[in-house]
Order: sequence, then structure tokens, then C-alpha cells
Amino acid sequence: MDLATFNESPDGAATGLLLSCCASRRFAAAVARGRPYPSLAAVNAAADAAFKELTWDDVSEAVAAHPRIGARATGQSAAEQSGVRPSDRAALAAANAEYEARFGHAFLICATGLSGTDMLAALKSRLANNPYTERALVTQELRKITADRVRKALDAA
Repeated sequence: MDLATFNESPDGAATGLLLSCCASRRFAAAVARGRPYPSLAAVNAAADAAFKELTWDDVSEAVAAHPRIGARATGQSAAEQSGVRPSDRAALAAANAEYEARFGHAFLICATGLSGTDMLAALKSRLANNPYTERALVTQELRKITADRVRKALDAA
């Protein structure tokens, strides 16, 4: 879908497209409500503004929709996690379990361009964070993922 089509789409279609980029209903509704946008930069600015208003519950809603790093993913997530080799999966699954036990939510990282080894190193490093720091990092990573997905969804790659 291009920007003009997005701008002219019914609310449900625009919200649905945004939910495929970030599964936070608050995020999708806020960005859809701001249409029409004159440019992709304006959509990105609206997305940034929406992210500033998200609560941790909103972020958690979006994180829950992501497959675990290293799990067999489909769709956008499969492409984003293409750097994970089959030999990485067991170590990532074990580290994911440790992370989830510590923080109570899935590990999230913008995986595009990262190898499984890179993701595992980041996961292990982030286990040392306190919950407040980790929530801030998860939100930051979700924003990166969302920006990339919005750009791709609006054919502006």
C-alpha cells in the first residue's frame, strides 16, 4: 500500500495495516487518527509521538505478538530474523527462557541485519539490566522494528 492509499483507506484498514507493524491498539489508533499524512516523514513523526504516549501495558501488548527470537517465525518476523541459523536456536531458546523468567516478558530486539550470535550476545548482556532499564530498551527496540515495518508497509523502502 502506498501513502496515498493509506491516507484514503477506511479507518479499519488503516488501523489493521498499523497493527501489522506494531500490535499495540493504542499505537495503531493514534497513528490512523492522524491521517492524512503529507509524507512518510510525517507518518514517522506521528509514530514517534504515539510511542511517547504508550504505557508499558501498550508495549507489552505489542511484544506479546512477536515470536521469540530464534523461534521458527513466519512473515515479517522470519525475514527480520533471517540471521538465525538452526545451530543458534537451542542457545537462544535457553537464553529466552532465562530472560522471560527474570523480566516477565519476551526479549525483543530489532533483529534486521543481526546474526543469531549477535542476538544471543545482546540477550545475555541485557540479562544484567534492571527491569526499568530493560523496559526502556524493549520500547526502543519496538520503535525501531515498527519504523522499519511502517516504511515497508507504505512501499517507501
